[in-house]
Amino acid sequence: MTNSISLSERGLTLEFGAMSQYFNYYWLRDACTSCIDPQTRERIFDSSALPTPPRATAAWIEEDGLRISWSEEAVISCIPMALLRDIAKQGRPHDPADLPRNLWRSDFEPRIARVPQSAVLESDDGRARFCRALIEDGIAIVTGMEPGKESLTALVESLGSITPSAEGYFFEVRVEIAPTNLAFTAGPLEMHTDLPGEEAAPGLQFLHCLENTVEGGMSLFLDGAAVAETLRAEDPEAFRLLATYDIPFFYRHDKLDYRAHQRVIETDQQGKVTGVTISQHLQDTLDLPQDLLDEYYPAFIKFIRLMQEDRFIVRFRSQAGNCVVFDNHRIVHGREGYVADSGKRHLRGCYCDRGALRSTYRVLAKQGFDGLALPERETA
Repeated sequence: MTNSISLSERGLTLEFGAMSQYFNYYWLRDACTSCIDPQTRERIFDSSALPTPPRATAAWIEEDGLRISWSEEAVISCIPMALLRDIAKQGRPHDPADLPRNLWRSDFEPRIARVPQSAVLESDDGRARFCRALIEDGIAIVTGMEPGKESLTALVESLGSITPSAEGYFFEVRVEIAPTNLAFTAGPLEMHTDLPGEEAAPGLQFLHCLENTVEGGMSLFLDGAAVAETLRAEDPEAFRLLATYDIPFFYRHDKLDYRAHQRVIETDQQGKVTGVTISQHLQDTLDLPQDLLDEYYPAFIKFIRLMQEDRFIVRFRSQAGNCVVFDNHRIVHGREGYVADSGKRHLRGCYCDRGALRSTYRVLAKQGFDGLALPERETA
């Protein structure tokens, strides 16, 4: 419990046992439970409407809430103690979807979460397990998929809406006579993330295997966050360069000309790696200052070579009826070449927003489904 409350001109200080935390008065006034409409759950209080900066005249603990009376308002604010404890402990409110990332390497394939589509669509627990795996591991495999677009659409919509890209709502990965993308050939496909030339690159990627009877064509995946953390440990300056400067990417053919700058290594406010953006076949001419490139290129090449090392890469053969779902801002993927006339290989893909994934998980977690139950395991 709080040992004491000390008021000052612009804020107050609470003592939580051995912890002491300062809270700004504007922040406390904004955090009052009366500021949120109970029906719409939107903010209905505007702190800029206050004629003078808020200042507390008294503060006390009552029914696990901090109560505050204000000098210029006939209102008693109530701020939940749980929120104040979260701020004191971690600097921000609790977020059920703020789960630690499980970084993985080449031995991870047997531990990839495999969840039947029926469990995702028909069970809150199954959907929560699916969401949690995508947040923590960045990848999961959904089994038992029907071949039609309706099956893939239903899976995506269990999380959110399909996000269209330059290719439309869906794209077909198979050999084409006049390919507009290296993925639409039988050749090997280097390790990459999708569509970095779009201003907001796709978040979650779905690759539904419809048929695969060719010789070769093993699917390749790696955890870009794990490789980035390895680079940070082995060469901090190289990590800093890739996490600081944006470089240009493109996606163009006869009727398209997308261009965007992206950072190769993405980090959050705490400096933790949240993902990577890499695609040599969609990398544009670097436009950083030439003297900076003296340092940037060696760092960039070192990172690319790390991603080519077997210690990071998971390999497996895509099976008809399975859909690999992964975080396009974290999981780097590719493909070994295959013999085009040895059979058929057809994958159907689409995208969904990462925010939709976390939204779905938050709602499920609030209902008591946190996804901690072990998902069903099947062979890839």
